[in-house]
Amino acid sequence: MEFQMQLKQYAAEVEQALDACLPLCTCPQQEVVEAMRYSLLGGGKRLRAALLLAFCSVCGGKEEEALPFACAVEMVHAYSLIHDDLPCMDDDALRRGKPSCHIAYGEATALLAGDGLLTQAFDLMLHQQDLPSQRILKAAACLSRAIGAYGMIGGQILDLANEQKPETTEARLKETDALKTGALIAAACEMGCILAGAETEKIEAAKAYAKGIGLAFQITDDILDVTATTQDLGKPAGSDAKQSKVTYVSLYGVEKAGIISTKLLEEAKEHLKKAGLDSGFLCGMADYILERKY
Repeated sequence: MEFQMQLKQYAAEVEQALDACLPLCTCPQQEVVEAMRYSLLGGGKRLRAALLLAFCSVCGGKEEEALPFACAVEMVHAYSLIHDDLPCMDDDALRRGKPSCHIAYGEATALLAGDGLLTQAFDLMLHQQDLPSQRILKAAACLSRAIGAYGMIGGQILDLANEQKPETTEARLKETDALKTGALIAAACEMGCILAGAETEKIEAAKAYAKGIGLAFQITDDILDVTATTQDLGKPAGSDAKQSKVTYVSLYGVEKAGIISTKLLEEAKEHLKKAGLDSGFLCGMADYILERKY
């Protein structure tokens, strides 16, 4: 219960800050700004932002100084979801219980809204003045690496290539998920440490923790895709099978996939303990990922 309350508090703080970062405008660009806000606000659990803020706090930093960077991570996440839903990608018409951005605003505007959010994220980070410039640059570079061709975008390419390929191995799937889903989660955790000025040992522990929970998060998504309803998920259920995607569930079944996820999360918590980072919230996040229903 304490974890859920803290998560809700983080989500509320981030939502308020995001609203302020991207205000409504009456201007020639109004439509794309509205589309950006449509996908950015009013939904999402803000898990990545919460991880960034929590790691900053447990490493001795100030959460209020890290909040703009948490917002930047959420902007990047929203951009990735807009692009994921496009007809040329996953072709999903529903996101967070409402029409996907391209359904609401058209494909061209949705594409540009995603681009706009990505750009806005870096503009937001690089205009901060409350932290040492070296930390700001290091955090921005961390996010840049995580979402590029050798990070999240690379994972998306592998994911597209895996479709219609029943011979995809666990090693290939693990690599895909580590980049597609895990890279942004890992960046959020590492950025929180960087912004607090944490030592290398704690940064490495945060990365190891993030690697475990990132893969477990994707495995849980795979499980929910076949066990939850569209109403529960807020996005189309059964889409993996529809697109013939190879997932942990298609490889091993729901039960074994759940066992793999549990092991990953226990190992993630061990990394925290060894580095003295085992806060109630961060351990609670691991448990939440295992038990979440949507």
